Amino acid sequence: MASGFAELDAVLPGGGWPRGALTELLAAGEGVGEVSLLLPALAALEAEAGWIALVAPPWLPHAPALQALGVDLARVLMVRAAAREAPWACEQLLASGACAAVLAWLPQIDARALRRLQVAGAGRRSLAFVFRPAATAASASPAVLRLVLTAGAGGLAVHVLKRRGPPLARSLSLAVARPVGWARLGASGQRDVGDVRAPVGLAQPALS
Repeated sequence: MASGFAELDAVLPGGGWPRGALTELLAAGEGVGEVSLLLPALAALEAEAGWIALVAPPWLPHAPALQALGVDLARVLMVRAAAREAPWACEQLLASGACAAVLAWLPQIDARALRRLQVAGAGRRSLAFVFRPAATAASASPAVLRLVLTAGAGGLAVHVLKRRGPPLARSLSLAVARPVGWARLGASGQRDVGDVRAPVGLAQPALS
């Protein structure tokens, strides 16, 4: 699926984000633009494709910002889970086939659990993104696509660490906005995601 960034699509196998496969986004800190990188694709997802699930995000999403960028809030499902429960929650969401996209913050996940996510989503139409620290770049991973993300002078610096096909030596510089306000909202404890918030664990609609 097209990422919304022509320069990135040009170096991704298939011309965009892989469906039915795991993508790892290894960010050098939070709020570098790692979520904004995904918003054009999330906004373009077909309404009938299912939920957009956010699993264990470190902040509370700013609903007006998501809506302004074209994301349908009625389809956003927020899943709060402890570190040990979050990989299981992701696995269930991917295996259910009820999600158009799953975005998960799993800084402590190991290779075995990552492989379970890869298997759960295989053959489906879902987009599956796992956010991990850039320090895990040297770790083995079954993800078919791994990108290292750092804040650049003009936006977001993207290094393709792993992809199907030949390696990419150069990094990309993408004009991706940094949502500074989201981290601040999460820290302040504000809850302005409205009805898109779900209780701890898997919300029932995700599996219906």
